[in-house]
Amino acid sequence: MTIRRPGPGLRIPCMTPDAAIRGAHAGKDLPLLSTVDETAALLRTTRKAIYSMIERGQLPGVTRIGRRVLIRTPDLLDWLRQKSTPSLER
Repeated sequence: MTIRRPGPGLRIPCMTPDAAIRGAHAGKDLPLLSTVDETAALLRTTRKAIYSMIERGQLPGVTRIGRRVLIRTPDLLDWLRQKSTPSLER
């Protein structure tokens, strides 16, 4: 697991999406609710892309508490599992 520093004072533990999908650390290191920054780090994209996906209704598990946007991590991981395709064996 690595630590990314997207902004001053904000530390987000990050793992590869594959590790999260496999469940190696899911449930242990990932919180039940993730922030937009944590979701962006997990999906290896930008905050802007996450907000766009939320606006278009493409991201599952979105919860709004006041102005704050949180994403339910188990829903996100299930969605990633459904979207993944098996790799071709050679």
